[in-house]
Amino acid sequence: MRVRTGRFRLYAAVAHGGFRRYATYRTATLAGVFTNTVFGLILAYTYIALWDERPGLGGYDQSQALTFVWLGQALLMVVAVMGGGFEDELIERIRTGDIAIDLYRPADLQAWWLAGDLGRALFHLLGRGVVPMLIGALIFDLAVPADPLTWLATAVAIVLGVVVSFALRFLVALSAFWLMDGAGVAQMAWLAGIFFSGMLLPLNVFPGALGEFARAMPWSALIQVPADVFLGKRTGFDLLTTYGFQAAWAVGLLCAGRMLQTVATRRVVVQGG
Repeated sequence: MRVRTGRFRLYAAVAHGGFRRYATYRTATLAGVFTNTVFGLILAYTYIALWDERPGLGGYDQSQALTFVWLGQALLMVVAVMGGGFEDELIERIRTGDIAIDLYRPADLQAWWLAGDLGRALFHLLGRGVVPMLIGALIFDLAVPADPLTWLATAVAIVLGVVVSFALRFLVALSAFWLMDGAGVAQMAWLAGIFFSGMLLPLNVFPGALGEFARAMPWSALIQVPADVFLGKRTGFDLLTTYGFQAAWAVGLLCAGRMLQTVATRRVVVQGG
């Protein structure tokens, strides 16, 4: 029991450290808020033109479509669709060999980086997510839910989305054990995230088999799923299956990362020996 409590305190401290680390970059945060707001305005007016031509596109009315835009901007850095989290640092530590120190620590490598990434995500939600969403709500007529339970359900979907995002980026970072430079894999993952997360366009708009494929990919758990929960598209049993979808991808990807971590650890031990 004491061991578990000690580990919980350790990872809580790591998460707190991750939050404080990103909180020190105030100028970068302000620049990020400005960038998210400008990009949100561009997307919003593009959506207005598109939904004027195609009302009800993807099952959304114009107000819901605009809400999708601004929620996406609020979550962009939270779920790190385009990177910007721990993966660059982890790739560099693998490249330089400093990862050997991490593997010999009395703490789990995957849990350590997950805790830090959760702290990062919380900061970006508060630091770069709230303001663009408020600006969008002031300028446009957004479909903001009045039910507190919908907000709570959305929070759960966001947390699960962050875990899925971490698991994907952890796999990307571990590829550096074999490639020595994970930049190429990271760029491919970012492109897939931009296209399949709903960052640019709701996945419900994608036609036929492409839409089914896009919504089945893990990246849909990052923006598309939380947005649908926020807009009231996932309720009751459908909400539970939505959580199950996110949780299944999170567990599957974390297990894959765990296996790669084990193989990489053995490789480091052999080389060190």
